[in-house]
Amino acid sequence: MHHALNRALLAGALALIAGSAAAADKIKVGFMLPYSGTYAALGNAIENGFKLYVAEQGGKLGGRELEYFKVDDESNPAKASENANRLIKRDEVDVLVGTVHSGVAMALAKAAKGSDTTLIVTNAGADAITGPMCGPGIFRTSFSNWQPGYAMGPVAAAKGHKTAVTITWKYAAGDEQMKGFREGFEKAGGKIVKDLTLPFPNVEFQPLLTEIASIKPDMVFAFFAGGGAVKFVQDYHASGLGKSIPLYGTGFLTDGTLKAQGEAAQGLLTTLHYADGLNTPRDQAFRAAYAKAYDNLQPDVYAVQGYDAAQLMQVGLQAVQGNIEDKAKFRDAMRGATIDSPRGKFTLSAAGNPVQDIYLRQVAGMENKMVEVAVQALADPARGCKL
Repeated sequence: MHHALNRALLAGALALIAGSAAAADKIKVGFMLPYSGTYAALGNAIENGFKLYVAEQGGKLGGRELEYFKVDDESNPAKASENANRLIKRDEVDVLVGTVHSGVAMALAKAAKGSDTTLIVTNAGADAITGPMCGPGIFRTSFSNWQPGYAMGPVAAAKGHKTAVTITWKYAAGDEQMKGFREGFEKAGGKIVKDLTLPFPNVEFQPLLTEIASIKPDMVFAFFAGGGAVKFVQDYHASGLGKSIPLYGTGFLTDGTLKAQGEAAQGLLTTLHYADGLNTPRDQAFRAAYAKAYDNLQPDVYAVQGYDAAQLMQVGLQAVQGNIEDKAKFRDAMRGATIDSPRGKFTLSAAGNPVQDIYLRQVAGMENKMVEVAVQALADPARGCKL
């Protein structure tokens, strides 16, 4: 009797062990992204891009299946620590993937660093993430805010512009992109005459447009994204300012927003690490695969950043034959990777940020057409990073 009971208990215990071993075979990926609010479309594009690359690898990375955990971060910095800990402590994810809003990403990076969880930032450009907050487990497949801002400086100066007004939301992303532009523009001999801001995500632009009209700079340089970018471009166009004071921006102004902006966006020049009409075999294959997977939806920069996060993970996992527990080797391989991105090949800096070409793009119809490479292989200065 006892033997039968013991055998039954043993069988049950073995089944439990086998069950947990099977569960452990899946690598846990935590998506902390905006699935609601102003940046919802961006969060969806990042997830779509990531999952497309995984699907292209037969549903596995480094020979292992993935299990996904999702948290809507609502682009709310106040909830960021709690949301990050849901993924880190409750779900015990191996890798964190996120997010869009810089303020939320800073809290995410802090939580990742504190728990030694590998983080791949798929959009938020906060300079600090690969600056003072850098760490061996912190990576980014997007950009630093400084990069696209800086790249427009020499372009604008070459067009003969001597004075500029900057305009953006008063938060980290806007502030840092304007600082990047200032650095690039001043280095090329330009002068910023005024920095205009309004609170995020406020869209009452009229008083600021009136101020721009009275200042009469040679150009305006802007950062807005999502719904705010749609409204700003429409208001700028409606004001008639564009006839005498050309508007420029980082690419977020016109990425994923062209349909809603319509006529108002036509001809606008922006700088970004991705563009339409790159016409490389790699990009064409990616765009075709994305449209096929997602009901003819066209991919944008956010989709590329998500796709490349999965590519980066694959490099790390292949180096450790899927054994993600070998953290140091996994991360070293990622740090040394060359990613064959739809945007063009890029490497990672010592701080974990892409060293990449920044393109000058011009809006034509529903596309941000590549005009030229504004700056080749631009590396963020990673000020304050000590590794």
